[in-house]
Amino acid sequence: MVALVNATMALADGTDFIRLNQVGYYPQQEKVVVVDQVKPKKAEVFDAQGHRVAKGKVVRSAVSPFTGKTRYIVDFSQVKTEGNYTVKVDGQSMPFIVKSHALADITKGAMESYYLMRSGTVIDQTYAGRFARPLGHPDTMVMVHPTAATSMRPPGTVISSPLGWYDAGDYNKYIVNSAFSIGLMLAVYQQQPDYFARLQLRIPERGNKTPDFLDEIMFNLKWMLTMQDPDDGGVYHKLTTPSFEGFVMPIACKQQRYVVQKSVTAALDFAAVMAQAAGIYASFADYADFSQKALAAAEKAYLWAKRNPKAFYRQGLNSRWYKPEVSTGEYGDGRMEDELFWAATQLYIATNKTSYLEDARSSMPERFVRPVWGEVSGLGVYAWLQTASGPLREKCLSMLKEYVDKIVGNTAKSNFMSPFGDQPSDFGWGCLAENFCSPAIALLYADNYVAKGKYRKDALRAADYVLGRNATGFCYVTGYGVKSPRHPHQRISEADGIDDPMPGLLVGGPNPGQQDLASGINYPSKAPDESYADVMASYASNEIAINWNASLVGLLSWLDAIF
Repeated sequence: MVALVNATMALADGTDFIRLNQVGYYPQQEKVVVVDQVKPKKAEVFDAQGHRVAKGKVVRSAVSPFTGKTRYIVDFSQVKTEGNYTVKVDGQSMPFIVKSHALADITKGAMESYYLMRSGTVIDQTYAGRFARPLGHPDTMVMVHPTAATSMRPPGTVISSPLGWYDAGDYNKYIVNSAFSIGLMLAVYQQQPDYFARLQLRIPERGNKTPDFLDEIMFNLKWMLTMQDPDDGGVYHKLTTPSFEGFVMPIACKQQRYVVQKSVTAALDFAAVMAQAAGIYASFADYADFSQKALAAAEKAYLWAKRNPKAFYRQGLNSRWYKPEVSTGEYGDGRMEDELFWAATQLYIATNKTSYLEDARSSMPERFVRPVWGEVSGLGVYAWLQTASGPLREKCLSMLKEYVDKIVGNTAKSNFMSPFGDQPSDFGWGCLAENFCSPAIALLYADNYVAKGKYRKDALRAADYVLGRNATGFCYVTGYGVKSPRHPHQRISEADGIDDPMPGLLVGGPNPGQQDLASGINYPSKAPDESYADVMASYASNEIAINWNASLVGLLSWLDAIF
């Protein structure tokens, strides 16, 4: 796993008041640099030979709504020739790259991080390099927790549930989040299948006839199928230890692992993604038997959910009555209409059964909401847009247009030339994925279906923000850029004895809630866009998660396919 060549470079002159995309610009892309609190007297770009190739122009200034700091937006868009450059402002400098497929390497790195997050298998040096590790969590001796027990599978029954991805900084596996992550990535795959057919990843399956992207996703789909109760079709909410493991490597973990309570949200998310995947994988001979199994499992899970609409996962309530108590990630959700809409939509597309259409119509949202794990109706909207003439397509198109048209006017007055980042609500838990990458993917859908070419520039600007043109000056993806997170809240990166973190991971980002202050985190600021701490203990701002990386992969891959 190798990051970009400039990933370990020190910041020139020890400063970082120059804020830019640290990963790469496309030749025809606008190239905007933001200078933080220093009014530029001279701004220039030099090529690798030291020749000045451009003078920058300050196009406007902006005042932070959070701190009152003044930022200056400098345009270098006239630089269009591929190469390595340095921008210099008043004696300070930062490197940047211009090249075709500027985001290809980081897209591959973000997707290859899923291989590094695999559970129940050896992580081989051939593909992982120095991040190789022995098998951990085989999950072939998993117990049925009392919350999940039935007469056919009483408490303590041992089942096998191997494979899958570790969810986040911890070592557990969660159906709700896995389904969302796969659902979003498969939705983007459907928009750009030719791009993913060419995307070669360093994974063991790379020699087969299926796109590597789909191979990696299949590794988690195989685990998900083991999480369905074969007797009644219900789906266990998660596979977990009672409490979080310490910051040790997987092979050192000793706690018993359990499958815990079946939930209606897990069942519907499972049904949605299995129906979606069934259609996509049907044309790949490497997985010839998957699609039929997946669709049958989806319909069975959907039927269970319809029979158990109030079966929400309530971890606190469960702990009062059942032992051992479980205190790991809850992924709790008190409503299921959005999951029902997504599942009914995907099943209707897969089967053409009118009962699914009726359910999709009755649970259809009134407005578009960017997809996140706890609000997945947007994935249903994306699915309808994919259809040529689906009965709910026009309504979905109208909702999406209304949503994106409220976004695109934000950039012209923003601090960092981004459609997001100037509202307090843009920041919080997992904000870089949920409030930057995910709505930027919605912009790309609008670019495809509402007005070709109208929205992609703002989607790319959102990527620029995540990759360095922001208030902290961080490229928020581990292993990329000249200033990226070194200490993510992730057990493997902390325990593996390697100085560098696992590459390709998007951290949660600035979080003014600062829920981890009791852990002694020293945040540099209370300002929403500066409330980020690159320390391992900062789970509120510096954790990683498969759903967040799914948003990153979706955005960067789509951009790289069209620019």
